[in-house]
Amino acid sequence: MKYKIVDLFAGIGGIRKGFELTGRFENVMAAEIDKYACQTYQHLFDEDPYNDVTSENFKQRLELINYDILLAGFPCQAFSIAGKKEGFRDRTRGTLFFDIADILERTRPRAFLLENVEGLVRHKRGQTFRIILETLVQELDYAVVGVSECNGELEYEPNEFLANSRFFGIPHNRPRVYIIGFDRKAYANSLIDFGDLRIPKITKKKPIYNDITDLLDFGAAPEFYLSQGYLDTLKKHKERHQNKGNGYGYIVINDPNDPSPYSNAILATGGSGKERNLVFDPQPGIAGLSVKGKKSPLNNEGIRLMTPVEWGKLQGFINYAFIEDGVDTFSFPKMVSKAQQYKQFGNSVTIPVIEEMAEFMLNILDSAGSGSQA
Repeated sequence: MKYKIVDLFAGIGGIRKGFELTGRFENVMAAEIDKYACQTYQHLFDEDPYNDVTSENFKQRLELINYDILLAGFPCQAFSIAGKKEGFRDRTRGTLFFDIADILERTRPRAFLLENVEGLVRHKRGQTFRIILETLVQELDYAVVGVSECNGELEYEPNEFLANSRFFGIPHNRPRVYIIGFDRKAYANSLIDFGDLRIPKITKKKPIYNDITDLLDFGAAPEFYLSQGYLDTLKKHKERHQNKGNGYGYIVINDPNDPSPYSNAILATGGSGKERNLVFDPQPGIAGLSVKGKKSPLNNEGIRLMTPVEWGKLQGFINYAFIEDGVDTFSFPKMVSKAQQYKQFGNSVTIPVIEEMAEFMLNILDSAGSGSQA
C-alpha cells in the first residue's frame, strides 16, 4: 500500500522524488508556477505541475482529492505582529504559509513535511518560526516532531529542526529547516510522543561521495573558466573583506594547498553566487584563451565555476535519484538554459536528505496505522 502525496511549490520535483525513492509514496497532485521549472518537472515526471497554491480554484480541487501527506518547500516571509488571539488567518495573511495552513485546515492530510532555508528559525528573532509552529500545533491541531506544549506554551529547540546535507552522504554544506507533523486526530490512540522525537540529523547509509573531488568532472568546457580580470576582482574583494575581519563566500573547493571536504551551499540565483564554489581544473590550452562573452582572457590558474552537472550531483539529482537499471535518466528539456539549470538546482532540495525524512515519516505512519485514506 502506498501513501499519496501532494507536492506544493514543487520546483523540479526534488521533494517528491525523495519520497518516491522509498517505493512507498505516489504523487497525486503538484503545484508550481515558474514557467521553466514546470518545463523541467513535466520532462522528468510526464506531468504538468502548473497550479497556483494561492488560487481558490486549486484549493477547491484539492479538497476533492484523498491524499495522505502534504509536501511543501515554501519561501521564508515575515508575518504580522498581530496577537496570538487573532489566529493564523490574520497573522499570516498575504504569505504563502497562509495558503499552506489554509490547505491543511481544509484537506486535513494525516501528515506533512515543510522545508525552508536555515534562516527561518532566526527570522524576525524567531518570531516567524514561532508563529508557524503555533499555527500548526495550537490552531490546526497537528503534532509536530520536536515540539512539546506546557501550560499553553510551546517548547522546542530551533536548531533541532535543522539538517545539513553534508551529513547525508553528499559533500554539500547546506543546512535546511524541516518541519514534520502528524494529525493528532488520526493518531489519537498512538503511544508516540512526538515532542520527544527528532528529525534525522545524519544518515547511516554508505556515503554517495567520499569528498567533493568524487563528484567533479575534470576537463570542463572553456565557458566555465573565469576570466583573469574576474578572478583578480574576486581575490581583491576577498582580501578587503578579510582585512575587515569578515568572511567572504568563495572557496576553491579542491585547492591543492587548502582543500575543502564539501562545497558551500549553492544558491537559487541562476547568475550571481556561482563563484562561491570554484574548482581547480588546469588543462592545456585554457590559460589565456579568449572566450565570447568574457571581458578578458581566461585565467592562468585553471580556476573555473562548478558546472550545472556538478550542481546536480550536489543535490542528488544526477548520479543518484534518477538511476534506473544502472542508467542515469536525468536530463533537462532542450529549451532550459544553463542559467536556468543552475537556478533550478540551487532552488531545489538535496534529494538524499528528503529520502531520509520520508523513511523517518514512513516508520511513524506504518507504526501508527497503515495504508492510504483512499
